[in-house]
Amino acid sequence: MNPPEQPESAHPNGPKSGSDASPTGRPPGVYVIAAVVGLEALALAAAGIWFIVGAFTQTTQSLPSTVFLIVLVFALAAGLGAVAVNAFKGYRWTRSAAFVWQLLMVAIAFPALLGGSTLTGLALLLPPLAVIYFLFTPKVVAYSLRTGGGQPIL
Repeated sequence: MNPPEQPESAHPNGPKSGSDASPTGRPPGVYVIAAVVGLEALALAAAGIWFIVGAFTQTTQSLPSTVFLIVLVFALAAGLGAVAVNAFKGYRWTRSAAFVWQLLMVAIAFPALLGGSTLTGLALLLPPLAVIYFLFTPKVVAYSLRTGGGQPIL
């Protein structure tokens, strides 16, 4: 018995044709999500490097706290990097992880905006808002469901 044919819109890689899909079947929103989350991961890695430099050039009040902060920042960077790569692949678990991180970024952006740092606040606010928007578009949701295909759902 053959499995029933899935409609084109329910295909795990999105629709095969049309102006809203790239040649690989990924919706444009997936590229935005992966790029923004990937850049956030790189920014966290850069912050981790900055903390390491600071640990060697400045006096610290607590060495264990400094080491913990450095490890935490690099762990977050690695986690966000994994979210970016797997969001690009279309895994469903990445949507919730990306959403939670973007909410944290919005929570960081508002004090900057209200404190008078308009450019910094907008730089911290606009990319997360774009990611949050694209996370809930129907094409990205359908792409990330992975209802069919040869790979198991994670």
